[in-house]
Amino acid sequence: MSGATVTIEGLRLLIAGVLEIDPEEVSDQAHFTDELDIDSLLMLEISTRVDNAYDVPENIVLASGASTLAELYAALTSQVNTGAPAHPLIRPRPLSDPAVRLFLFHHAGGSHLLYRGWAQHFPDDWEICLLEAPGRGQLQALPLIDDCDQLVDYFHTAIAPLLNRPFGFFGHSMGAHLAYQLTRRLHHEGGPLPDWMGVSAYGNPRDAADSARPHLMSDGELRCWLRDVGGSTPQLVDDESVWSTFAPVFRNDFKLLDTWTPPHSPEALPVPLSVFGGSGDELASEESLLSWQTATTRFRGLHRYDGDHFYLMNHQQQLAAAVTAAMRSATA
Repeated sequence: MSGATVTIEGLRLLIAGVLEIDPEEVSDQAHFTDELDIDSLLMLEISTRVDNAYDVPENIVLASGASTLAELYAALTSQVNTGAPAHPLIRPRPLSDPAVRLFLFHHAGGSHLLYRGWAQHFPDDWEICLLEAPGRGQLQALPLIDDCDQLVDYFHTAIAPLLNRPFGFFGHSMGAHLAYQLTRRLHHEGGPLPDWMGVSAYGNPRDAADSARPHLMSDGELRCWLRDVGGSTPQLVDDESVWSTFAPVFRNDFKLLDTWTPPHSPEALPVPLSVFGGSGDELASEESLLSWQTATTRFRGLHRYDGDHFYLMNHQQQLAAAVTAAMRSATA
């Protein structure tokens, strides 16, 4: 069956076979975890069978983050049936003439799925653009990039044609670092600058040298460190089969951050900048978040929410409202 065409009915039968249930129970919108009780081990089995049945990149099911049959079918057909090359930009709600474009950068070890569902919380005339680094999600088949400048180049090339509208950047953790470095690149080259930038759960990169250097840790040390600081979900760190898939991505992204050399005396950017963080985040203290004041001539304050490093998962609507208000204020 290898190389067979992906169909939603074929996937339905495959999942039903793994779960040993009637295919009718696997409805298009039935949630894998909440309604079908698919845990990480069952998902790994489904992923293996999909790999064997269809000509798709290895572990694409796990990397896609799909939570329903419809989402999984969409993720697979975007790469298999269309033959279109994978692109680092995901636009959940494409607009031909948006009033604003907001580019969202994900965290280390993550993908654009960090921002799944965000588009619905923003104004209807805003286009939300989710950036995806190679080696994960829709770009699973591409090699990882462990150099900051190279990844900035990659993202710059992807978004350059879309900087013809008012636009903003928002980055979480490693994404904050990349959003800032890309803004510096645009400023240096005299290109259009974001009207506003939001950085989340990360200190000013100039001051963010981490003595822990997690990319050099042993496998056991890295997992313990991630558990201790809340740098990942327990499912990724504790499940052996899932960890083996995502460990190289974590290690790659931490290498990107650990080996970046800060400029000697960077110029403050003429871009309004707001900072966001979780009150219980062990990776980004209030002091480190406030260090962003020296990175801009137009500091717009610190916004803190209840929660840890991934506080934003529980504050989507409030955070989107704060981002919208900050962006509108900056462009008024």
